[in-house]
Amino acid sequence: MLVIRPIALDDLDALLEMARTAGAGFTSLPPRRKTLRDKIALSLRSFDETPERAGHQRYMFVLEQTDSGAIGGCCAVEAACGLDEPFYNYHVGLTVHASRELEVYGGVPTLYLSNDLTGSSVLCSLYLAPDFRQSGTGRLLSKSRFLFMAAFQQRFAAKVVAEMRGVSDDNGKSPFWEGLGRHFFNIEYEQAEHIVGQGNKACIAELMPKHPIYTVLLPVEAQAVMGIVHPQTAPALQMLTQEGFRYQQYIDIFDGGPTVEAPLPEIRSIKRSQLTTLAAGSVDPAAAPCLIANERLHEFRCVLAPLQWQDEQAVTTAAAIDALRLDEAATARFVPP
Repeated sequence: MLVIRPIALDDLDALLEMARTAGAGFTSLPPRRKTLRDKIALSLRSFDETPERAGHQRYMFVLEQTDSGAIGGCCAVEAACGLDEPFYNYHVGLTVHASRELEVYGGVPTLYLSNDLTGSSVLCSLYLAPDFRQSGTGRLLSKSRFLFMAAFQQRFAAKVVAEMRGVSDDNGKSPFWEGLGRHFFNIEYEQAEHIVGQGNKACIAELMPKHPIYTVLLPVEAQAVMGIVHPQTAPALQMLTQEGFRYQQYIDIFDGGPTVEAPLPEIRSIKRSQLTTLAAGSVDPAAAPCLIANERLHEFRCVLAPLQWQDEQAVTTAAAIDALRLDEAATARFVPP
């Protein structure tokens, strides 16, 4: 059975392999052993802390096949961004040029370097290995974070954002970087990615032009990918859209990918999640699967399994109960289908 659980130090090799196969644009998971080890260590510390509000914590999870122990994916939530260094995005605004005498009126999309999303919680590091890309797995991996956030809302900010991977070609070239960033840094996009992956995004952003940038001055190729996701990221964006996330004209300063956002209490899976006691029993195989999670911090588990009501009792499979590490009639949180 597939289960989501907090990452452990023993997962380092599997995490490194996923980072190596993720491809260009996945800056939150750089293929560097020390960097990934540091990310795991931060996650372990975060689970051990008892913060009164969102801070520097970062909670990371992996997808595990319980039968084989194979790791097939990962995801994370950063509790609050921009607390140690500025969190930069471009806000796509509009500059209007008009002259009544000349009967001229026109609006030009304009990029403004922004820190507007500072303090928001950030969904990040979502990756599903090709061998695990089957029906329902992506949903489990992505949405499991919402059940964790629903159980421990005090650990997160009122707004949740997700920076979606922007467009790059098979060779790792980003049209947006080539059209804008390269003019200020004589380095390849892959090198810029490496610097960002090491946690040094702000040092590059602070060398970007502080003045507004008229997008009409950028190459057509760069303009065309602003706010557009990489094809491999499109399913993740669709899932977040269904959860109530919206694009509010913020894009990544490196690849132009969109940033989407939602108020935490209004995220669909959080808003619709319910607490119940669970019992193991016979469940109709045709029953719609639900996201089900326990309410434990360090031992958090989440699965996708059928759930039915029988004589006012929530019933799921014995395998799901075991994967969740729940005792009979223990409290769990679930999201109706």
